[in-house]
Amino acid sequence: MLESDPFNIVEGMIIAAFAIGAGHGFYYIRAEYPLAIKRIQNALAQCRKAGLLGRNIMGSGWDFDMEVRLGAGAFVCGEETALIRSIEGERGQPKVRPPYPTVKGLWGKPTCINNVETFANISAIINYGGEWFANQGTADSGGTKVFALAGNVKHTGLVEVPLGTPLSKVVFNIGGGVKDDKALKAIQTGGPAGGFIPASQSEMEVDFGPLSKAGSIMGSGGMIVLSEDDCMVDLSKFYLSFTQEESCGKCTPCREGTTRMLEILEKITSGRAVLEDLDKLERLARLCQQTALCGLGRAAPNPVLSSLKNFRDEYREHIVEKKCKAKKCVALIRYQIDPETCIGCTVCARNCPVECISGQRKTAHLIDQERCVKCGQCFEVCRFDAVERV
Repeated sequence: MLESDPFNIVEGMIIAAFAIGAGHGFYYIRAEYPLAIKRIQNALAQCRKAGLLGRNIMGSGWDFDMEVRLGAGAFVCGEETALIRSIEGERGQPKVRPPYPTVKGLWGKPTCINNVETFANISAIINYGGEWFANQGTADSGGTKVFALAGNVKHTGLVEVPLGTPLSKVVFNIGGGVKDDKALKAIQTGGPAGGFIPASQSEMEVDFGPLSKAGSIMGSGGMIVLSEDDCMVDLSKFYLSFTQEESCGKCTPCREGTTRMLEILEKITSGRAVLEDLDKLERLARLCQQTALCGLGRAAPNPVLSSLKNFRDEYREHIVEKKCKAKKCVALIRYQIDPETCIGCTVCARNCPVECISGQRKTAHLIDQERCVKCGQCFEVCRFDAVERV
């Protein structure tokens, strides 16, 4: 939106500012998005030149201007009070609310914070009316939502659908279905702090209420399609490692809770965990969810809790059988050579980085499991499918 239609966002913010009597506006954009920054700055310059920003706009006696502030990419600055501190030049850490930003925000002044998608809707509502906008969604949530459709889906990209659209319609009608026609396993919404919705619930409507009840969130609009080849335990660890790293460290439940949860997940994926660890993991996740200071800490356990709820058998398989069915957890897989299929071409041995494959030319080769580092190079280079990943 910032890159392709910047004037729509500018117009939405001008209207919002006039409605609430604001005198100054800010765009808080990550520095990693240079094209968005360039186009918004260009749009602001043109609006000032046309008299749509600055002093005495269009002879109304109302003064309003906007500027761009760059963020360093801290995930926690998606939380409004942390964002305010970042604009003020402070470290991006959340504050206890109340007072809310609408009462005491940027530099102690009343501040209205909304995302780009919200401001982009304002001009459409003005032009077509509130009733038209409300008819685009559900009774509880009007309008549309933009999603970044990604993962194991045939057609990835940005899609916009009315709120209330079934998840299955987004994945199969718009996304073309699961890549390589694999079975749908789950859909993850809401970015790193979102939850996993199993395939059995794929008819769920895209709406704030249903997603929240399912242990997920709408978030910034991420939608990741997961197939039968994905490991829910490994994915939970992946998302939690991100939120743990992005935690600002201000509150103990988030700082320590995410770290301890990540340690347990690493034990599970490396084959060192016991079943009692699942109870510890769930208890820690709920504690963090209920006591963290800001939205990051409260939402960080979502991937863990939703995967434990819907895919607990997969966790038990990792712990009891020391097995990862999806073959994603490196410590729980091993490579072996089928002596009936191996023709002794020596390609695997020549490509092994630790030289743990032995055997003469034209005879079946053997992998020394003690020395194998499970890099998978032998599996990749074998042209006869003699190397098996089990």
